[in-house]
Amino acid sequence: MNLSVVATPIGNLKDISLRAKEVLEQATLIVAEDTRTSGQLLKLLEIGGQKEFVSSHAQSSESALKKTLERCSEHEYIALVTDAGTPAISDPGSFFVSEFRRLYPDASIVSVPGASALISALSVCGYSCNHFEFLGFIPHKKGRQTLFLKIKDTKHTIVFYESPHRIIKTLEELNKTIENREVFIGREMTKMFEEYKWGSPKEHLDYYQNNPSKLKGEFVCVVSPI
Repeated sequence: MNLSVVATPIGNLKDISLRAKEVLEQATLIVAEDTRTSGQLLKLLEIGGQKEFVSSHAQSSESALKKTLERCSEHEYIALVTDAGTPAISDPGSFFVSEFRRLYPDASIVSVPGASALISALSVCGYSCNHFEFLGFIPHKKGRQTLFLKIKDTKHTIVFYESPHRIIKTLEELNKTIENREVFIGREMTKMFEEYKWGSPKEHLDYYQNNPSKLKGEFVCVVSPI
């Protein structure tokens, strides 16, 4: 049994690797965050063959996860994908891999690397990445203020994701806590309307408040080191 953890494009379909296409073509079972999204992706990439799709996501119940893992036993080649990017990076794929490894200790598990919004942002921000910390998505409520205080006291580079619905609120908090540090924001990365901006939290806040049409897509924020 072989499980391949496959990175898929975060926007531009041309970012799919030749190896990823080969693995997805070979796989007979695709474990996906959203089976509809992954099915459409394979269609756009013209990846054919008989595929069985099963879902595994953050809201999956214990019984649903158990059934998905049991179905893996019927397949020799299995691929794990997320909606976009690299599975397990701010994604429940890590839990699936852990449970798969526990249930099938003799199975082969390999990484098929590719697109990642985290790495893409770090590669263009221009900040030192010898030591950085990834926070995933900022919490909505519980632990939110504590996390901003942590960002204030952290000297190395910090990366996190934010949604268009909360980016203004997050920039307001950053303006209170790290007003003198530069922040890089990547929006709609690799897509047609991608946008990269550098500036203070206040400069970003003014920009998005004055340009509400830009409050679309996913945001990757990188806080410069001290």
